[in-house]
Amino acid sequence: MSTSPKETTVLQDVVIKFAGDSGDGMQLTGSQFTNNTALLGIDPATFPDFPAEIRAPQGTLAGVSGFQLRFSSNPVFTPGDLCDVLVAMNAAALKANLKQLKKGAKIIANTDGFDAKNLRLANYPEGVNPLEDGSLEGYEVTKIDVTKLTREATKDFTMGTKEKDRAKNMFVLGYLYWMFDRGMDSTISFLQEKFGKKDEILNSNIKVLQAGYNYGDTIETFTTRFKVEKAKMEPGVYRSIMGNQALAYGLIAAAEKSGLPLFLGSYPITPASDILHELSKYKNFGVRTFQAEDEIAAIATAIGASYGGSLGITTTSGPGMALKTEAMGLAMMMEIPLVIVNIQRGGPSTGLPTKTEQSDLLQAYYGRNGEAPMPVISASTPADCFEVAMEACRIAVQHMTPIILLSDGYIANGAEPWKFPNADDLPAIEVKFKTELAEDEEKYQPYRRDEKLARPWAVPGTPGLEHRIGGLEKQHITGNVNYEADNHEFMVKLRQEKVDKLAEFLPLQKLDSGVEKGKVLVLGWGSTYGAIKTAVSDLLAEGHAVAHAHLRYVRPFPKNLGDILKNYDTVLIPEINNGQLIKIIRDQYLVDAKGYNKIKGNPITRTELVEEIRKYL
Repeated sequence: MSTSPKETTVLQDVVIKFAGDSGDGMQLTGSQFTNNTALLGIDPATFPDFPAEIRAPQGTLAGVSGFQLRFSSNPVFTPGDLCDVLVAMNAAALKANLKQLKKGAKIIANTDGFDAKNLRLANYPEGVNPLEDGSLEGYEVTKIDVTKLTREATKDFTMGTKEKDRAKNMFVLGYLYWMFDRGMDSTISFLQEKFGKKDEILNSNIKVLQAGYNYGDTIETFTTRFKVEKAKMEPGVYRSIMGNQALAYGLIAAAEKSGLPLFLGSYPITPASDILHELSKYKNFGVRTFQAEDEIAAIATAIGASYGGSLGITTTSGPGMALKTEAMGLAMMMEIPLVIVNIQRGGPSTGLPTKTEQSDLLQAYYGRNGEAPMPVISASTPADCFEVAMEACRIAVQHMTPIILLSDGYIANGAEPWKFPNADDLPAIEVKFKTELAEDEEKYQPYRRDEKLARPWAVPGTPGLEHRIGGLEKQHITGNVNYEADNHEFMVKLRQEKVDKLAEFLPLQKLDSGVEKGKVLVLGWGSTYGAIKTAVSDLLAEGHAVAHAHLRYVRPFPKNLGDILKNYDTVLIPEINNGQLIKIIRDQYLVDAKGYNKIKGNPITRTELVEEIRKYL
């Protein structure tokens, strides 16, 4: 077969969607392409999208697993609205993602996934094949029989056909490495690490990866390659990091910087389980992980660890938060440091386990019996999870309080470049244990408070500091059980004041971008960060008087937030829920804020947000 000269076109920005059956390895393909991108210094942002079932029905729309990746020579903050390239491993993958393609987008279709059976499973009418009927006119369609070519590349290996077909994703990855002018070394290293002791699996995957690359290089019909230049980023050492990874590393860093042993009591639940998996690898840092029999036992063990002088952590998602609420109230009554991590997902009940949502904010605020206030902090991006985890730990141990850290599935599974911090530059977290009675104490007073209204932290077994704890109402200062009406009201108000007073020790709220006074302030929290930042940047470039503020501290709010809100004609609050932050903002600041709500299991896009902001300009 002869070859023709290949042209290379330089692009600024590309969005690719890998889509196929949940067994086609699209998540692995996407993550490998992402790592390769990051190593080249190109700025990536990702959005994995997979079924809730471990093995969804093959060939069906419900079983489509996708991985969206945006990479650019400019800084990116979202995985993109519409795709430039779709890899469709079967008919269902094409049907599920066609609406997400730009006009003229490239479709790379595995023709073996468009046979009569796959077309029927994807609910195409009898006799209709989108690759043949002209319905894809306007798109640039590349048909490749990936299955046939994968089997051809592995014909000399003794493994069965089913095992050979598992390497199909490597053929696609190799072809894309050719298409975007990439080397394959990063993926070959990954394969060697993963399958180093399984020679046939290792060598077959490498052979198929190289076959995909060579296919692009030798087929005459493919004459154009694409290249995206390095992004202009602040100098430093970077790595691609997912939100749950960053959160785990932040917890470890907090333990090191506070000098406390870290204990995680957790029960596996999507999408929080990866924090348990990640932390379990770091026993060398004194990290103890405990997979409990249920959510209640998980938080109870973390409370016990905290009472014993450790940094107690428990991780879960919304349904698990519901089960933990009684124990959260116990931690609040005991006033011990505890970090409760909620990686939000679609609800209610078990809801949409693999889809993203911001629907647990009101649960974090109010979802416990009685008056049980506790601080709430929120992560905005995958890399931000590191700092937010450290900050949650700092607040917990220095203010002697349980604290809720909110992330979500979009942040947890998404990836972005993270500038690797120098351990020496990370702030120390000062911890004070009470070790002896004060001069004016005849007997230990476990609910005596400092200027933060925090009570002392005394490790059990410290001579002379024996004290009673539990969930029954406490007497002020002594901590004795007390049922008196006046004392109960006093303690309820005191515990609320303790949370409110935290605002005095928090940084002031800053604008992320935009004008200090103007038409519209877009106020966000959590994973809406990228969409808001991009939308506001676009409108600022057009000369509009808009601004963006993003909340890390959600309870209490920074002291100056109310003053910022007054500087704009309209406050717009986009949320991936039915309107939760907006209720709290209206309540606390009497501002007629406007909401933009999307509850489809997917992130808010830049395009729809720009359209919404324009209504108020």
